[in-house]
Amino acid sequence: MSHASESLTIRRPDDWHLHFRDGATMRAVVPYTARQFGRAIVMPNLSPPVTTSALAAAYRDRIVDAVPQGMDFTPLMTAYLTDQSDADDLAAGFADGVLTAAKLYPAGATTNSAHGVTDVTNIAGVLERMAEIGMPLCVHGEVTHADIDIFDREAVFIDRVLEPLVARLPQLKVIFEHITTRQAADFVAASGPNVGATITPQHLHINRNDILVGGIRPHLYCLPVAKREEHRLALRAAATGGSAKFFLGTDSAPHHRGAKESDCGCAGIFNAPHALESYLAVFDEEGAIDRFEGFASLNGPHFYGLPVNEGTVTLEKVAQEVPAEVDGGGAMIVPFHAGETLSWRFAS
Repeated sequence: MSHASESLTIRRPDDWHLHFRDGATMRAVVPYTARQFGRAIVMPNLSPPVTTSALAAAYRDRIVDAVPQGMDFTPLMTAYLTDQSDADDLAAGFADGVLTAAKLYPAGATTNSAHGVTDVTNIAGVLERMAEIGMPLCVHGEVTHADIDIFDREAVFIDRVLEPLVARLPQLKVIFEHITTRQAADFVAASGPNVGATITPQHLHINRNDILVGGIRPHLYCLPVAKREEHRLALRAAATGGSAKFFLGTDSAPHHRGAKESDCGCAGIFNAPHALESYLAVFDEEGAIDRFEGFASLNGPHFYGLPVNEGTVTLEKVAQEVPAEVDGGGAMIVPFHAGETLSWRFAS
């Protein structure tokens, strides 16, 4: 890694968790990711969800078709686990490279998760098979019981679901996606080598006051919802602290402006256009620029057992203003940091 006073060059990074959607929206958003990242773990919560290897292969083809000419980008596909998931199909998809991981959504946890797993014991056989073959499990870590406060759902999930699962299948590779709490950061740090976590840029930048003080800001609403300031600070310490267990996953989730600014605004923050600059601002503020390459480019491949990317990217310390909205394929999307000035700029 080299950095003069005004620029930073690192190994080309990857995004280990994002949403591309499908159709016109997908075609509009894929280029933002492809210009910055070599690979991305693509979430399967389409409607209907991507539950099989065949559906994942077809979706991968649609994404590849949306990558602009001359950009080198590889989508890494996931299968959406249901109570009926077929272990043989998942294993075959993993063996032939169609699938990189499988995704556990507790039923009802987030956008298009109604088909998700109602009880993790229902997929015990699938998880055992995944552990045997080394197939990683990506987890949306929230319980969905109506009696559990939304701000407690991640911490309760650790106690009720994740801790018992990891104890029962210690050889299963588990990625605790988009962690939002001190409890999650502590759990991952204290767990064995097969437990890692992704952290989004928004959860490093905002707390729940940013969503709720002075008016409701629907474009800052995502799930898991941002928590108290103490949790944001714990996530910043985890991301910038040099531990290889934490790595970059934007959870970039495009929704058109109208779907966000409605009487039931969708959950999701679209951060793909300036993802690297958003993260790098945090590492800069924390005096940890020297640790950014590990978080962005090295820890994820290491955890997934994949080679790091060839090639590099360069960011310059040049101020840029983030546009108020960007084209989302048929309608506009308000990006993360809309109207703000970022102190870094993606150069090449």
